[in-house]
Amino acid sequence: MKPRVSEPDLPASVEVFDTTLRDGTQREGISYSLDDKLRIARKLDELGVMFIEGGWPGSNPKDAAFFAKASQERWTHAKIVAFGATRRAKLKPAEDPSVRALVEAGTEVCSIFGKSSPLQVQEVLRTTLEENLAMIEETVAYLRTQGKRVIYDAEHFFDGWKADPVYALETLRAASRGGAETLALCDTNGGQLPWEVEAAMRAVRTALGPKARIGIHAHDDTGCGVANTIAAVRAGAMHVQGTINGYGERCGNANLSVILPNIELKFGVPVLPPGKLLHLREVAHFVAEVANLSPDEHMAYVGNSAFAHKAGVHVAAQRRHPEAYQHVDPARVGNESRVVISELSGRANILSKAHELGLELGGEHIGTRVLEVIKTLEHEGFSFEAAEASVVLLVRRQAKDYQPPFSLLDYRVMVSRHGERRIADATIKLQVGGQEMHTAAEGDGPVHAIDKALRKALQPVYPRVKNIQLADYKVRILNSKAGTAAITRVLIDWHDGEHRWSTVGAGTDILEATWLALADGYEYGLAPQPAPVKTEAGK
Repeated sequence: MKPRVSEPDLPASVEVFDTTLRDGTQREGISYSLDDKLRIARKLDELGVMFIEGGWPGSNPKDAAFFAKASQERWTHAKIVAFGATRRAKLKPAEDPSVRALVEAGTEVCSIFGKSSPLQVQEVLRTTLEENLAMIEETVAYLRTQGKRVIYDAEHFFDGWKADPVYALETLRAASRGGAETLALCDTNGGQLPWEVEAAMRAVRTALGPKARIGIHAHDDTGCGVANTIAAVRAGAMHVQGTINGYGERCGNANLSVILPNIELKFGVPVLPPGKLLHLREVAHFVAEVANLSPDEHMAYVGNSAFAHKAGVHVAAQRRHPEAYQHVDPARVGNESRVVISELSGRANILSKAHELGLELGGEHIGTRVLEVIKTLEHEGFSFEAAEASVVLLVRRQAKDYQPPFSLLDYRVMVSRHGERRIADATIKLQVGGQEMHTAAEGDGPVHAIDKALRKALQPVYPRVKNIQLADYKVRILNSKAGTAAITRVLIDWHDGEHRWSTVGAGTDILEATWLALADGYEYGLAPQPAPVKTEAGK
Protein backbone atom coordinates (compact mmCIF):
# COMPACT_ATOMS: atom_id res chain seq x y z
CA MET A 1 0.00 0.00 0.00
CA LYS A 2 1.66 3.22 -1.16
CA PRO A 3 0.86 6.80 -0.18
CA ARG A 4 -1.17 8.79 -2.69
CA VAL A 5 1.35 11.64 -2.41
CA SER A 6 4.91 11.97 -1.15
CA GLU A 7 4.78 12.82 2.57
CA PRO A 8 8.20 12.41 4.21
CA ASP A 9 6.84 12.62 7.78
CA LEU A 10 4.11 10.00 7.38
CA PRO A 11 4.54 7.10 9.80
CA ALA A 12 4.86 3.57 8.45
CA SER A 13 1.65 2.64 10.28
CA VAL A 14 -0.80 4.21 12.71
CA GLU A 15 -2.17 2.54 15.83
CA VAL A 16 -5.83 3.11 16.64
CA PHE A 17 -6.93 3.97 20.17
CA ASP A 18 -10.73 3.81 20.43
CA THR A 19 -12.40 5.69 23.27
CA THR A 20 -16.04 5.14 22.28
CA LEU A 21 -16.70 3.42 25.61
CA ARG A 22 -15.14 6.21 27.69
CA ASP A 23 -15.06 9.60 25.98
CA GLY A 24 -17.91 8.63 23.66
CA THR A 25 -20.25 7.95 26.60
CA GLN A 26 -20.03 11.60 27.60
CA ARG A 27 -22.30 12.57 24.73
CA GLU A 28 -25.70 13.78 25.87
CA GLY A 29 -28.30 11.04 25.46
CA ILE A 30 -25.89 8.07 25.58
CA SER A 31 -26.00 5.68 28.51
CA TYR A 32 -24.63 2.22 27.81
CA SER A 33 -25.45 -0.75 29.99
CA LEU A 34 -22.65 -3.10 31.00
CA ASP A 35 -23.82 -5.55 28.34
CA ASP A 36 -23.87 -2.73 25.74
CA LYS A 37 -20.25 -1.89 26.51
CA LEU A 38 -19.15 -5.49 26.18
CA ARG A 39 -21.00 -5.91 22.87
CA ILE A 40 -19.38 -2.78 21.43
CA ALA A 41 -15.96 -3.82 22.70
CA ARG A 42 -16.28 -7.19 20.94
CA LYS A 43 -17.25 -5.43 17.71
CA LEU A 44 -14.27 -3.06 17.96
CA ASP A 45 -11.98 -6.02 18.57
CA GLU A 46 -13.35 -7.71 15.44
CA LEU A 47 -12.66 -4.48 13.52
CA GLY A 48 -9.04 -4.74 14.59
CA VAL A 49 -8.39 -1.58 16.62
CA MET A 50 -5.27 -1.78 18.76
CA PHE A 51 -6.63 -0.24 21.98
CA ILE A 52 -10.13 -0.08 23.47
CA GLU A 53 -10.46 2.38 26.33
CA GLY A 54 -13.16 0.80 28.45
CA GLY A 55 -13.81 3.52 31.00
CA TRP A 56 -12.59 5.05 34.25
CA PRO A 57 -12.59 2.30 36.92
CA GLY A 58 -12.19 4.79 39.75
CA SER A 59 -15.26 6.82 38.79
CA ASN A 60 -18.25 4.45 38.84
CA PRO A 61 -19.22 0.81 39.57
CA LYS A 62 -20.30 0.08 35.97
CA ASP A 63 -16.83 0.77 34.59
CA ALA A 64 -15.24 -1.30 37.35
CA ALA A 65 -17.62 -4.16 36.46
CA PHE A 66 -16.73 -3.78 32.78
CA PHE A 67 -13.05 -4.41 33.47
CA ALA A 68 -13.89 -7.41 35.62
CA LYS A 69 -15.98 -8.92 32.81
CA ALA A 70 -13.49 -7.94 30.10
CA SER A 71 -10.70 -9.76 31.93
CA GLN A 72 -12.63 -13.01 31.46
CA GLU A 73 -12.84 -12.66 27.67
CA ARG A 74 -10.32 -13.41 24.95
CA TRP A 75 -9.49 -10.43 22.76
CA THR A 76 -8.10 -11.13 19.32
CA HIS A 77 -6.69 -7.78 18.26
CA ALA A 78 -7.25 -5.18 20.98
CA LYS A 79 -5.79 -4.37 24.36
CA ILE A 80 -8.41 -3.22 26.88
CA VAL A 81 -7.33 0.07 28.46
CA ALA A 82 -8.25 1.53 31.86
CA PHE A 83 -8.38 5.32 32.05
CA GLY A 84 -7.49 7.60 34.95
CA ALA A 85 -5.67 10.71 36.10
CA THR A 86 -2.30 11.52 37.57
CA ARG A 87 -2.10 11.40 41.36
CA ARG A 88 -3.53 14.29 43.29
CA ALA A 89 -1.18 16.95 44.63
CA LYS A 90 0.69 16.04 47.82
CA LEU A 91 -0.30 12.37 47.62
CA LYS A 92 1.88 9.43 46.69
CA PRO A 93 0.54 7.43 43.73
CA ALA A 94 0.00 4.35 45.89
CA GLU A 95 -2.11 6.46 48.29
CA ASP A 96 -4.41 7.85 45.61
CA PRO A 97 -7.64 5.78 45.27
CA SER A 98 -7.98 6.67 41.59
CA VAL A 99 -4.49 5.42 40.79
CA ARG A 100 -5.03 2.26 42.83
CA ALA A 101 -8.23 1.62 40.86
CA LEU A 102 -6.16 1.63 37.67
CA VAL A 103 -3.95 -1.09 39.09
CA GLU A 104 -6.93 -3.11 40.33
CA ALA A 105 -8.64 -2.91 36.92
CA GLY A 106 -6.30 -5.67 35.82
CA THR A 107 -5.55 -4.33 32.34
CA GLU A 108 -2.15 -4.57 30.72
CA VAL A 109 -2.45 -0.99 29.45
CA CYS A 110 -3.46 2.20 31.29
CA SER A 111 -4.14 5.64 29.90
CA ILE A 112 -3.69 8.58 32.25
CA PHE A 113 -4.11 12.29 31.67
CA GLY A 114 -2.20 15.20 33.13
CA LYS A 115 -2.14 18.95 32.68
CA SER A 116 -0.02 20.65 30.01
CA SER A 117 -1.17 24.23 30.46
CA PRO A 118 0.03 26.58 33.24
CA LEU A 119 -3.51 27.96 33.48
CA GLN A 120 -4.92 24.47 34.10
CA VAL A 121 -2.23 23.66 36.65
CA GLN A 122 -2.48 26.87 38.64
CA GLU A 123 -6.17 27.73 38.32
CA VAL A 124 -7.83 24.30 38.09
CA LEU A 125 -5.51 21.98 40.04
CA ARG A 126 -4.42 24.85 42.32
CA THR A 127 -0.88 23.57 42.58
CA THR A 128 2.56 24.57 41.35
CA LEU A 129 4.09 23.91 37.98
CA GLU A 130 6.85 21.86 39.62
CA GLU A 131 4.39 19.71 41.57
CA ASN A 132 2.43 19.01 38.36
CA LEU A 133 5.59 17.69 36.68
CA ALA A 134 6.19 15.43 39.68
CA MET A 135 2.57 14.22 39.59
CA ILE A 136 2.96 13.20 35.96
CA GLU A 137 6.32 11.47 36.26
CA GLU A 138 5.61 9.69 39.56
CA THR A 139 2.21 8.37 38.47
CA VAL A 140 3.56 6.96 35.23
CA ALA A 141 6.57 5.47 37.03
CA TYR A 142 4.38 3.87 39.72
CA LEU A 143 2.12 2.24 37.13
CA ARG A 144 5.20 0.93 35.34
CA THR A 145 6.39 -0.70 38.59
CA GLN A 146 3.00 -2.42 38.71
CA GLY A 147 3.66 -3.97 35.31
CA LYS A 148 1.47 -1.59 33.31
CA ARG A 149 2.07 -0.15 29.87
CA VAL A 150 1.17 3.54 30.01
CA ILE A 151 -0.22 5.89 27.37
CA TYR A 152 -0.05 9.49 28.53
CA ASP A 153 -2.76 11.95 27.44
CA ALA A 154 -1.37 15.48 27.56
CA GLU A 155 -4.62 17.30 28.36
CA HIS A 156 -5.06 20.85 27.00
CA PHE A 157 -1.71 20.41 25.24
CA PHE A 158 -2.30 22.79 22.35
CA ASP A 159 -3.61 25.55 24.62
CA GLY A 160 -0.57 25.03 26.82
CA TRP A 161 1.68 25.05 23.76
CA LYS A 162 0.39 28.47 22.76
CA ALA A 163 0.70 29.87 26.28
CA ASP A 164 4.09 28.37 27.24
CA PRO A 165 5.64 25.89 24.80
CA VAL A 166 8.65 25.29 27.04
CA TYR A 167 6.48 24.12 29.93
CA ALA A 168 4.20 22.09 27.67
CA LEU A 169 7.25 20.18 26.43
CA GLU A 170 8.44 19.63 30.01
CA THR A 171 5.18 17.86 30.84
CA LEU A 172 5.80 15.45 27.95
CA ARG A 173 9.37 14.87 29.08
CA ALA A 174 8.13 14.13 32.60
CA ALA A 175 5.78 11.45 31.26
CA SER A 176 8.58 10.05 29.11
CA ARG A 177 10.96 9.89 32.07
CA GLY A 178 8.32 7.98 33.99
CA GLY A 179 8.14 5.38 31.23
CA ALA A 180 5.11 6.31 29.10
CA GLU A 181 5.26 4.50 25.76
CA THR A 182 3.08 6.99 23.86
CA LEU A 183 2.45 10.70 24.37
CA ALA A 184 -0.94 11.78 23.01
CA LEU A 185 -1.32 15.52 22.43
CA CYS A 186 -4.88 16.49 23.33
CA ASP A 187 -6.98 19.28 21.87
CA THR A 188 -9.25 19.00 24.90
CA ASN A 189 -11.33 22.09 24.17
CA GLY A 190 -11.54 21.26 20.48
CA GLY A 191 -10.56 24.77 19.48
CA GLN A 192 -7.56 24.16 17.23
CA LEU A 193 -7.31 24.44 13.45
CA PRO A 194 -5.44 21.97 11.24
CA TRP A 195 -2.41 24.12 10.46
CA GLU A 196 -1.94 24.87 14.17
CA VAL A 197 -2.04 21.17 15.03
CA GLU A 198 0.36 20.27 12.22
CA ALA A 199 2.89 22.95 13.19
CA ALA A 200 2.80 21.98 16.87
CA MET A 201 3.14 18.28 16.06
CA ARG A 202 6.20 18.88 13.88
CA ALA A 203 7.80 21.06 16.57
CA VAL A 204 7.19 18.47 19.30
CA ARG A 205 8.61 15.66 17.20
CA THR A 206 11.71 17.73 16.48
CA ALA A 207 12.15 18.59 20.17
CA LEU A 208 11.64 15.06 21.51
CA GLY A 209 13.53 13.23 18.80
CA PRO A 210 12.69 10.38 16.42
CA LYS A 211 12.29 7.73 19.15
CA ALA A 212 9.34 9.47 20.80
CA ARG A 213 5.95 7.95 19.97
CA ILE A 214 3.54 10.87 19.55
CA GLY A 215 -0.24 10.64 19.16
CA ILE A 216 -3.25 12.91 18.73
CA HIS A 217 -6.55 13.19 20.64
CA ALA A 218 -8.85 15.77 19.05
CA HIS A 219 -12.33 17.07 19.80
CA ASP A 220 -14.70 18.57 17.25
CA ASP A 221 -15.73 21.94 18.67
CA THR A 222 -14.54 23.79 15.55
CA GLY A 223 -15.79 21.02 13.27
CA CYS A 224 -12.15 20.15 12.60
CA GLY A 225 -11.70 17.00 14.70
CA VAL A 226 -11.11 14.79 11.67
CA ALA A 227 -9.01 17.38 9.83
CA ASN A 228 -6.87 18.03 12.92
CA THR A 229 -6.22 14.31 13.32
CA ILE A 230 -5.28 13.93 9.65
CA ALA A 231 -2.99 16.98 9.94
CA ALA A 232 -1.28 15.40 12.95
CA VAL A 233 -0.69 12.13 11.07
CA ARG A 234 0.68 14.10 8.12
CA ALA A 235 3.18 15.63 10.57
CA GLY A 236 4.20 12.22 11.91
CA ALA A 237 1.70 11.19 14.58
CA MET A 238 1.66 7.40 14.80
CA HIS A 239 -1.20 7.01 17.28
CA VAL A 240 -4.74 8.37 16.81
CA GLN A 241 -7.52 8.52 19.36
CA GLY A 242 -11.20 8.97 18.59
CA THR A 243 -14.65 7.43 18.74
CA ILE A 244 -16.87 5.56 16.32
CA ASN A 245 -19.29 8.04 14.68
CA GLY A 246 -17.56 10.90 16.53
CA TYR A 247 -19.64 10.45 19.69
CA GLY A 248 -18.43 12.50 22.64
CA GLU A 249 -19.03 15.45 24.91
CA ARG A 250 -20.23 18.80 23.51
CA CYS A 251 -19.65 18.58 19.73
CA GLY A 252 -18.04 15.16 19.93
CA ASN A 253 -14.65 13.56 19.46
CA ALA A 254 -12.65 13.02 16.30
CA ASN A 255 -14.64 10.55 14.20
CA LEU A 256 -12.80 7.27 13.62
CA SER A 257 -15.41 6.21 11.07
CA VAL A 258 -13.98 8.92 8.80
CA ILE A 259 -10.40 9.11 10.06
CA LEU A 260 -9.53 5.46 9.47
CA PRO A 261 -10.43 5.30 5.75
CA ASN A 262 -8.83 8.70 5.17
CA ILE A 263 -5.51 7.50 6.56
CA GLU A 264 -5.59 4.09 4.91
CA LEU A 265 -7.11 5.00 1.54
CA LYS A 266 -5.70 8.48 1.01
CA PHE A 267 -2.28 8.23 2.68
CA GLY A 268 -1.84 4.52 2.05
CA VAL A 269 -0.86 4.02 5.69
CA PRO A 270 -2.31 0.90 7.35
CA VAL A 271 -4.47 1.47 10.44
CA LEU A 272 -6.29 -1.88 10.71
CA PRO A 273 -5.34 -5.49 9.94
CA PRO A 274 -5.67 -6.38 6.24
CA GLY A 275 -9.28 -6.60 5.08
CA LYS A 276 -10.80 -5.19 8.26
CA LEU A 277 -11.68 -1.80 6.76
CA LEU A 278 -14.41 -3.66 4.86
CA HIS A 279 -16.35 -3.94 8.15
CA LEU A 280 -16.23 -0.24 9.01
CA ARG A 281 -19.76 0.64 7.92
CA GLU A 282 -21.15 -2.38 9.76
CA VAL A 283 -19.41 -1.34 12.98
CA ALA A 284 -20.48 2.31 12.67
CA HIS A 285 -24.14 1.30 12.30
CA PHE A 286 -23.87 -1.31 15.05
CA VAL A 287 -22.59 1.28 17.55
CA ALA A 288 -25.37 3.70 16.55
CA GLU A 289 -27.99 1.00 17.11
CA VAL A 290 -26.62 0.05 20.55
CA ALA A 291 -26.46 3.75 21.48
CA ASN A 292 -30.10 4.04 20.37
CA LEU A 293 -29.22 6.85 17.99
CA SER A 294 -30.17 7.18 14.34
CA PRO A 295 -27.12 6.68 12.10
CA ASP A 296 -25.96 9.83 10.32
CA GLU A 297 -27.00 8.86 6.81
CA HIS A 298 -24.77 11.55 5.29
CA MET A 299 -21.58 10.69 7.16
CA ALA A 300 -18.55 10.33 4.91
CA TYR A 301 -17.67 6.77 3.92
CA VAL A 302 -20.18 4.91 6.15
CA GLY A 303 -23.44 6.84 5.74
CA ASN A 304 -26.27 5.37 3.72
CA SER A 305 -26.08 8.40 1.42
CA ALA A 306 -22.28 8.58 1.23
CA PHE A 307 -22.34 7.03 -2.25
CA ALA A 308 -25.92 7.82 -3.26
CA HIS A 309 -26.44 9.47 -6.64
CA LYS A 310 -29.52 11.56 -7.37
CA ALA A 311 -28.81 13.99 -10.19
CA GLY A 312 -29.54 12.42 -13.57
CA VAL A 313 -26.29 13.60 -15.16
CA HIS A 314 -24.29 12.05 -12.29
CA VAL A 315 -26.03 8.70 -12.62
CA ALA A 316 -25.56 8.68 -16.40
CA ALA A 317 -21.83 9.25 -15.86
CA GLN A 318 -21.69 6.58 -13.14
CA ARG A 319 -23.17 4.04 -15.54
CA ARG A 320 -20.30 4.72 -17.90
CA HIS A 321 -17.56 4.65 -15.27
CA PRO A 322 -17.87 3.89 -11.53
CA GLU A 323 -15.31 6.55 -10.57
CA ALA A 324 -17.11 9.37 -12.34
CA TYR A 325 -18.67 10.74 -9.13
CA GLN A 326 -17.06 8.62 -6.38
CA HIS A 327 -13.71 9.35 -4.75
CA VAL A 328 -13.22 5.71 -3.61
CA ASP A 329 -14.84 2.36 -4.26
CA PRO A 330 -17.55 2.20 -1.54
CA ALA A 331 -17.01 -1.54 -1.16
CA ARG A 332 -13.63 -0.81 0.46
CA VAL A 333 -15.42 0.44 3.59
CA GLY A 334 -18.32 -2.00 3.43
CA ASN A 335 -20.68 0.44 1.74
CA GLU A 336 -22.27 0.42 -1.70
CA SER A 337 -23.27 2.78 -4.46
CA ARG A 338 -26.97 3.63 -4.62
CA VAL A 339 -29.17 5.41 -7.09
CA VAL A 340 -31.75 7.79 -5.61
CA ILE A 341 -35.04 8.24 -7.44
CA SER A 342 -36.67 11.68 -7.39
CA GLU A 343 -38.04 14.41 -9.62
CA LEU A 344 -34.41 15.39 -10.31
CA SER A 345 -33.74 11.97 -11.81
CA GLY A 346 -32.99 11.22 -15.41
CA ARG A 347 -33.73 8.05 -17.33
CA ALA A 348 -30.33 6.70 -16.27
CA ASN A 349 -31.48 6.76 -12.64
CA ILE A 350 -34.42 4.50 -13.44
CA LEU A 351 -32.28 2.13 -15.51
CA SER A 352 -29.60 1.95 -12.79
CA LYS A 353 -32.14 1.48 -10.00
CA ALA A 354 -33.87 -1.28 -11.92
CA HIS A 355 -30.52 -3.01 -12.48
CA GLU A 356 -29.57 -2.53 -8.82
CA LEU A 357 -32.86 -4.12 -7.70
CA GLY A 358 -32.73 -6.96 -10.21
CA LEU A 359 -35.67 -5.70 -12.29
CA GLU A 360 -36.06 -6.11 -16.04
CA LEU A 361 -37.56 -3.03 -17.67
CA GLY A 362 -38.11 -4.58 -21.08
CA GLY A 363 -37.07 -1.47 -22.96
CA GLU A 364 -35.74 2.01 -22.16
CA HIS A 365 -39.12 3.55 -23.07
CA ILE A 366 -40.50 1.98 -19.87
CA GLY A 367 -37.82 3.79 -17.88
CA THR A 368 -38.92 7.04 -19.50
CA ARG A 369 -42.55 6.33 -18.65
CA VAL A 370 -41.72 5.49 -15.01
CA LEU A 371 -39.69 8.68 -14.74
CA GLU A 372 -42.64 10.75 -15.97
CA VAL A 373 -44.90 9.13 -13.37
CA ILE A 374 -42.40 9.79 -10.59
CA LYS A 375 -42.00 13.45 -11.52
CA THR A 376 -45.77 13.90 -11.59
CA LEU A 377 -46.23 12.21 -8.22
CA GLU A 378 -43.39 14.14 -6.57
CA HIS A 379 -45.05 17.33 -7.73
CA GLU A 380 -48.11 16.12 -5.83
CA GLY A 381 -46.12 15.53 -2.62
CA PHE A 382 -44.64 12.06 -2.97
CA SER A 383 -40.94 11.48 -2.27
CA PHE A 384 -39.32 8.28 -3.49
CA GLU A 385 -35.79 8.79 -2.16
CA ALA A 386 -36.46 6.72 0.95
CA ALA A 387 -39.23 4.55 -0.52
CA GLU A 388 -37.55 2.12 -2.87
CA ALA A 389 -40.34 -0.45 -2.59
CA SER A 390 -42.78 2.06 -4.08
CA VAL A 391 -40.34 2.64 -6.95
CA VAL A 392 -40.12 -1.10 -7.57
CA LEU A 393 -43.91 -1.28 -7.78
CA LEU A 394 -44.03 1.64 -10.24
CA VAL A 395 -41.69 -0.32 -12.50
CA ARG A 396 -43.53 -3.62 -12.09
CA ARG A 397 -46.88 -2.05 -12.90
CA GLN A 398 -45.59 -1.04 -16.33
CA ALA A 399 -45.42 -4.69 -17.36
CA LYS A 400 -48.52 -5.80 -19.26
CA ASP A 401 -48.64 -9.18 -17.52
CA TYR A 402 -48.24 -7.82 -13.96
CA GLN A 403 -51.02 -8.93 -11.63
CA PRO A 404 -51.13 -7.22 -8.22
CA PRO A 405 -51.90 -9.57 -5.30
CA PHE A 406 -55.00 -7.49 -4.46
CA SER A 407 -56.87 -4.36 -5.49
CA LEU A 408 -59.03 -1.98 -3.47
CA LEU A 409 -62.76 -1.80 -4.12
CA ASP A 410 -63.85 0.34 -1.19
CA TYR A 411 -62.96 1.32 2.37
CA ARG A 412 -64.62 3.30 5.14
CA VAL A 413 -63.30 4.53 8.48
CA MET A 414 -65.29 5.87 11.41
CA VAL A 415 -63.87 7.41 14.58
CA SER A 416 -66.13 7.97 17.57
CA ARG A 417 -65.86 8.85 21.21
CA HIS A 418 -68.00 7.47 24.01
CA GLY A 419 -67.09 9.26 27.20
CA GLU A 420 -63.41 8.61 27.79
CA ARG A 421 -63.30 5.78 25.26
CA ARG A 422 -62.19 6.46 21.68
CA ILE A 423 -63.05 3.91 19.02
CA ALA A 424 -61.92 3.59 15.39
CA ASP A 425 -63.76 1.21 13.07
CA ALA A 426 -62.66 0.36 9.53
CA THR A 427 -64.37 -1.68 6.84
CA ILE A 428 -62.59 -2.65 3.67
CA LYS A 429 -63.55 -4.40 0.44
CA LEU A 430 -60.81 -5.96 -1.70
CA GLN A 431 -60.49 -8.06 -4.81
CA VAL A 432 -58.05 -10.81 -3.80
CA GLY A 433 -57.36 -13.29 -6.56
CA GLY A 434 -60.82 -14.19 -7.88
CA GLN A 435 -62.52 -13.44 -4.56
CA GLU A 436 -64.16 -10.37 -3.11
CA MET A 437 -63.15 -9.97 0.54
CA HIS A 438 -65.22 -7.71 2.83
CA THR A 439 -63.84 -7.31 6.38
CA ALA A 440 -64.07 -4.97 9.35
CA ALA A 441 -61.80 -4.28 12.33
CA GLU A 442 -61.58 -2.03 15.35
CA GLY A 443 -58.31 -0.30 16.23
CA ASP A 444 -56.66 2.17 18.56
CA GLY A 445 -56.88 4.76 15.81
CA PRO A 446 -57.94 4.98 12.17
CA VAL A 447 -54.58 3.81 10.79
CA HIS A 448 -54.49 0.85 13.15
CA ALA A 449 -58.07 -0.06 12.21
CA ILE A 450 -57.39 0.09 8.45
CA ASP A 451 -54.26 -2.03 8.87
CA LYS A 452 -56.11 -4.67 10.89
CA ALA A 453 -58.98 -4.82 8.38
CA LEU A 454 -56.53 -5.12 5.48
CA ARG A 455 -54.63 -7.93 7.21
CA LYS A 456 -57.89 -9.76 7.93
CA ALA A 457 -58.86 -9.59 4.25
CA LEU A 458 -55.47 -10.77 2.97
CA GLN A 459 -54.52 -13.51 5.40
CA PRO A 460 -56.92 -16.25 4.19
CA VAL A 461 -55.34 -16.07 0.72
CA TYR A 462 -51.81 -15.01 1.76
CA PRO A 463 -50.99 -16.62 5.13
CA ARG A 464 -47.50 -15.13 5.11
CA VAL A 465 -49.01 -11.67 5.66
CA LYS A 466 -48.75 -12.44 9.37
CA ASN A 467 -44.95 -12.07 9.06
CA ILE A 468 -45.18 -8.57 7.58
CA GLN A 469 -44.78 -5.93 10.27
CA LEU A 470 -44.76 -2.13 10.33
CA ALA A 471 -41.38 -1.02 11.69
CA ASP A 472 -41.99 2.74 11.59
CA TYR A 473 -44.71 5.18 10.55
CA LYS A 474 -43.77 8.77 9.75
CA VAL A 475 -46.05 11.67 8.86
CA ARG A 476 -44.86 14.98 7.42
CA ILE A 477 -46.90 18.07 6.61
CA LEU A 478 -45.48 19.60 3.43
CA ASN A 479 -47.25 22.96 3.07
CA SER A 480 -48.30 23.87 6.59
CA LYS A 481 -49.54 27.31 5.54
CA ALA A 482 -52.44 25.56 3.85
CA GLY A 483 -53.71 24.58 7.29
CA THR A 484 -55.96 21.54 7.41
CA ALA A 485 -55.88 21.37 3.59
CA ALA A 486 -52.11 20.79 3.64
CA ILE A 487 -50.55 17.90 1.75
CA THR A 488 -49.51 15.08 4.06
CA ARG A 489 -46.74 12.64 3.21
CA VAL A 490 -46.71 9.23 4.90
CA LEU A 491 -43.60 7.04 4.91
CA ILE A 492 -43.83 3.51 6.29
CA ASP A 493 -40.91 1.18 7.02
CA TRP A 494 -41.56 -2.56 6.95
CA HIS A 495 -39.90 -5.88 7.71
CA ASP A 496 -40.81 -9.55 7.56
CA GLY A 497 -37.96 -10.96 9.63
CA GLU A 498 -35.75 -11.31 6.55
CA HIS A 499 -36.21 -8.22 4.36
CA ARG A 500 -36.77 -4.53 5.06
CA TRP A 501 -38.50 -2.07 2.70
CA SER A 502 -40.15 1.35 2.70
CA THR A 503 -43.19 2.81 0.96
CA VAL A 504 -44.72 6.26 0.54
CA GLY A 505 -48.11 7.88 0.10
CA ALA A 506 -49.19 11.52 -0.13
CA GLY A 507 -52.28 13.68 -0.47
CA THR A 508 -54.49 16.22 1.26
CA ASP A 509 -56.36 13.32 2.94
CA ILE A 510 -54.09 11.73 5.57
CA LEU A 511 -56.08 8.50 5.50
CA GLU A 512 -55.77 8.21 1.73
CA ALA A 513 -52.03 8.94 1.96
CA THR A 514 -51.77 6.24 4.62
CA TRP A 515 -53.75 3.78 2.50
CA LEU A 516 -51.41 4.30 -0.47
CA ALA A 517 -48.34 3.59 1.69
CA LEU A 518 -50.03 0.62 3.40
CA ALA A 519 -51.20 -0.92 0.12
CA ASP A 520 -47.74 -0.55 -1.44
CA GLY A 521 -46.17 -2.15 1.63
CA TYR A 522 -48.32 -5.26 1.50
CA GLU A 523 -48.19 -5.51 -2.29
CA TYR A 524 -44.39 -5.40 -2.25
CA GLY A 525 -44.11 -7.77 0.70
CA LEU A 526 -46.38 -10.39 -0.86
CA ALA A 527 -44.68 -10.42 -4.26
CA PRO A 528 -41.54 -12.53 -4.98
CA GLN A 529 -38.39 -10.49 -4.40
CA PRO A 530 -35.85 -10.19 -7.22
CA ALA A 531 -32.21 -10.77 -6.41
CA PRO A 532 -30.42 -7.39 -6.13
CA VAL A 533 -27.63 -6.79 -8.60
CA LYS A 534 -24.47 -5.05 -7.43
CA THR A 535 -23.33 -2.00 -9.34
CA GLU A 536 -19.82 -1.99 -10.74
CA ALA A 537 -18.55 0.08 -7.81
CA GLY A 538 -20.17 -2.29 -5.35
CA LYS A 539 -18.60 -5.47 -6.68
